[in-house]
Amino acid sequence: MEQFYATGIFVFVLFLLLGSGVWVGLALLGVAWVGMELFTTRPAGDAMMTVIWAASSSWTLTALPLFIWMGEVLFRTRLSEDMFKGLSPWMAKLPGGLIHTNIVGCTVFAAVSGSSAATLTTVGKMSIPELRKRNYPEHLIVGTLAGAATLGLMIPPSLTLIVYGVTINESITKLFMAGVIPGLVLATLFMLYVAVLAKFSKGYNPIEDAPMSFVERVRNSRFLIPVILLIMLVIGSMYLGFATATEAAAFGVVGSFILAAFQGSLTWKTFTDSIMGATRTSAMIALILAGAAFLSLAMGFTGLPRALAEWIASLGLTRFELLMALLVFYIVIGCFLDGISSVVLTIAVVEPMIRQAGIDLIWFGIFIVVVVEMAQITPPIGFNLFVLQGMTNHQMNYIAKAALPMFAIMVLMVFILIAFPELATWLPDNIRSRPGG
Repeated sequence: MEQFYATGIFVFVLFLLLGSGVWVGLALLGVAWVGMELFTTRPAGDAMMTVIWAASSSWTLTALPLFIWMGEVLFRTRLSEDMFKGLSPWMAKLPGGLIHTNIVGCTVFAAVSGSSAATLTTVGKMSIPELRKRNYPEHLIVGTLAGAATLGLMIPPSLTLIVYGVTINESITKLFMAGVIPGLVLATLFMLYVAVLAKFSKGYNPIEDAPMSFVERVRNSRFLIPVILLIMLVIGSMYLGFATATEAAAFGVVGSFILAAFQGSLTWKTFTDSIMGATRTSAMIALILAGAAFLSLAMGFTGLPRALAEWIASLGLTRFELLMALLVFYIVIGCFLDGISSVVLTIAVVEPMIRQAGIDLIWFGIFIVVVVEMAQITPPIGFNLFVLQGMTNHQMNYIAKAALPMFAIMVLMVFILIAFPELATWLPDNIRSRPGG
């Protein structure tokens, strides 16, 4: 009964603070403070200082601002323009044509960014005008961008996977490895959807560019060399065991500056804008993590996570039933919170259930990222929808409707992951990473 009362207090205070417009991190700290004052005898201020310091001084967490900084630098280069030039000659011959540049471009940029919003903005700012000029269906331009940009959450380096790994104390490098194959499978599903739609849709009549010879296409591929080298530097150094995730992030920052200098995009303004953008985003995530750590401590004192895990166990749910319940739960919570907030807010309660059910924590990290990806394109606060609204000037309901098939494909991806868990576990189990990742 005490746990039920504590749950009601936590939920009421949380929604009160979030509804009043308080930052998510501060709302979590506020809820934890109330919980500590009401349900424990430990001084709340002393506990908060200790927990915030412990949550903020993690060496693994160092990778987060570095990867964010790398994405910020690349966002200010001509990377999107070069990617379109390099990819379009090869994509034009596929069923569906240049729409595939949205998906492949987002997949490539996700491998050097880690951020869904950065991926969407970078690829979209170049592909939207080019695809419109060639008369591609508007709903498909918008929908594929909204869906494919979420790959920034899964394909390493992924900010969400870093946050999950730090929160649950799992290897970041192993989580990065686990995200590769599912990310590529999801990108392939998006491309198959485009190909089938182009084949059977009567209104699909784009203006085709003049055909290029094989030699011309190879020549245009030179524009992809810098980003491919950067991907090999960042991802390859981790997978070959040369570097931890944090060291690979540092390599990525240096590589992104070299790429910016090579393209002539490196100026004092680029440097200051990138470091300020990275600082703002990193500070926001760090505050959320600190609040979540304090909330986890407060909930631990109440015994709520343990009681909830025992209650779930008493229901006798199978693994599949538990995963379906969590799928619905995260889709609902994703309508109101961003992905990182969803992970850190719930993991203290969800982790005991997952461990008790015998579910692999690395695999579950990929499962949770796929579900959190859906939140990026789910009204009313799907972040990708807002970014696209600013880029295309469409109404929110139009963008949400265009993104609906991508949402359905992500749901399909969840079932594929459940049916074939090796998609997420094979790489981490078979590639030896360097300790400390």
